[in-house]
Amino acid sequence: MAEVILSKVRKAYGNVLAVKDFSLDIADQEFVVLVGPSGCGKSTTLRMIAGLEDITSGTITIGNRVVNDLQPKDRDIAMVFQNYALYQHMTVYDNLAFGLRNRRTPERDIEAAIRHAAKVLSIEGLLDRRPRQLSGGQQQRVALGRCIVRNPKVFLFDEPLSNLDAQLRAQMRLEIKELRQRVPTTSIFVTHDQVEAMTLGDRIVVMKDGLVQQVGTPLELYRRPVNQFVASFIGSPSMNFFQMRISGAGDQILLTGEGLSFALPPSRFPGLARSDSDSVTVGVRPQHLRLGRAEDADQVSFSGTLMVTEQLGDEQLLAIRVGNSDIRIAGVDPELNLATGASIEVATAMDNLHIFDGTSGVALR
Repeated sequence: MAEVILSKVRKAYGNVLAVKDFSLDIADQEFVVLVGPSGCGKSTTLRMIAGLEDITSGTITIGNRVVNDLQPKDRDIAMVFQNYALYQHMTVYDNLAFGLRNRRTPERDIEAAIRHAAKVLSIEGLLDRRPRQLSGGQQQRVALGRCIVRNPKVFLFDEPLSNLDAQLRAQMRLEIKELRQRVPTTSIFVTHDQVEAMTLGDRIVVMKDGLVQQVGTPLELYRRPVNQFVASFIGSPSMNFFQMRISGAGDQILLTGEGLSFALPPSRFPGLARSDSDSVTVGVRPQHLRLGRAEDADQVSFSGTLMVTEQLGDEQLLAIRVGNSDIRIAGVDPELNLATGASIEVATAMDNLHIFDGTSGVALR
């Protein structure tokens, strides 16, 4: 077991900076998820921790040992890859044993480690099969087992669920969470799927263009995003946004735009009251919108035209046109029959509004 510390880690490919001054302390047994769009630097960061990529500058420490110049095999880490990376000509047993045999581990200890891992992952009946005889989920369990038998200080996961279908991904997420309880090892998990990040991570690191945007627990990122990018990336369906201008002051701050008008008290929005910007982006999550007019002074409301309904069985998702924006509404009664083109009244509590600077995108509250 070990903590992992990255201090001002940078990776450059010629004149292109893929990772810029990445700093993070990962506690012993913590499960941290790196998430972001393709090309944000998350997999490059993981590969630098593993030793598969050289770092341009900075320091990586695993268990109080600087590993910058150590080979991957000497870092005491184990990695699960997107494509499983199993030897197709070997049985499952031999795939699990391969790394231990290279380290000249006694065969009796190898067998004990494999039997333990197979029991943990419920793959005892697969040990004599070859990878081509296994389903995608079974192959992923074997890849996990190869990590467990080595008993490393750190597990590294590089988008391990991306090749699975939606139902199997959900099942494997549960199995990885259960595995953590049985094998509580420091883990770093890379994904572009924010649902995986939210469900698996003790903390999440959101990245964009090689930079860390925010680090926090799933609820911290969902409830208090530091900028518009994090707000848009975390949460499903994505947060709705309105472009608005500040046109009032004094006892109320008046925001107008997209055919909307919100009168907000400065005491509730101190960041907005202090802002020097004359334009803002107002965000609200689809789950925080409800059909109907505002019922009291703590709510704001607006109307739009119903464009699309999506029936999900236990709820409906609505898309309404407000000005030039398409706004999503989640959690609508699936039995409610609404006609396309109808005018829809929508309300939400002021506390559900997220305000971002119109230029920088930084959160103002």
